Amino acid sequence: MSDIPKKVHIFEEGPREGFQIEKGHIPTERKVELIDALSETGVEHIQIVSFVNPKRVPGMADAEQVVNSIKRKPGVDYEGLWLNEHGLERALAVGWLKYEAKIAMYPSEAFLKLNQGRTVAEHLADTHRIIKTYKRMGVPITYGGISSAFGCNYQGDVSTEKVVELIDQIMDIAAEHELNLEYFCLADTMAWGTPAAIKRTVGAIRDKYPDMGMAIHLHDTRGMGLANAYAALEMGVTMFDSCVAGLGGCPFAGHKGAAGNVCTEDLVFMCHEMGIETGIDLDKMIECARLAEDIVGHPLPGSVKTGGNLAALRAAASGAAAH
Repeated sequence: MSDIPKKVHIFEEGPREGFQIEKGHIPTERKVELIDALSETGVEHIQIVSFVNPKRVPGMADAEQVVNSIKRKPGVDYEGLWLNEHGLERALAVGWLKYEAKIAMYPSEAFLKLNQGRTVAEHLADTHRIIKTYKRMGVPITYGGISSAFGCNYQGDVSTEKVVELIDQIMDIAAEHELNLEYFCLADTMAWGTPAAIKRTVGAIRDKYPDMGMAIHLHDTRGMGLANAYAALEMGVTMFDSCVAGLGGCPFAGHKGAAGNVCTEDLVFMCHEMGIETGIDLDKMIECARLAEDIVGHPLPGSVKTGGNLAALRAAASGAAAH
């Protein structure tokens, strides 16, 4: 039996995921231009910057300037990413962002070392410490996250059993710190996921934790983004990270090809054609996708921004038939 939801929540990450990996300089005002346009699409959650070391991620060196320049729209949550306490302090200094923390686990120690410069043992010890910091600073810890949940360019396949083991570990840590997590997020950081793997892994987690919400973060490096999203929808996943026009990618993932995230307007189009509500105006999101392509100055992988919304073609065809 299909568990396809009637409504999904889409977390737009293009301004952060996309601009952090672009090789050329992108002016602050153009970043702000895209964020402001996205705010008018009906999307309720936009991740706009990373508070990270500008020497490692030069595209995020102007994070504070960006957050201080956007036109905040009521009803839209704006979020910044951080990877350590210094980044958290920078994010909190803004004062009005959406603050939501996770308990993160990594099945690949090789990727963890590249991404955060520490071993699994060091990360586990630091997790307990950072939870105490979050509590002291009043940052809610709402979910558990697994990075490179389906495979790693440096360490190979990740088994379903390993992912479930890490989910169990997250739940144990949450219980130890008296936290009530709301959902799990599986990140296909290096695009090893396939529809079969998505169904197998999400199914195993749902069998063990049927009352927990599920989110998924997909990349389209191997052309599996929408297929994987469809598989996740069939498994009842209701929260999706995506990037307008297919922007994005992790700067430490070691990709040789395009590393973009699953494309927002393509995902919205698919959901709407399936009768799934997103709350997003597809035509406005297509306009944002074309704007994003103009800003980065090179073609982006999204399809619907080129093919267009079928609604206009249906209306034209209906009008022609009436005459």
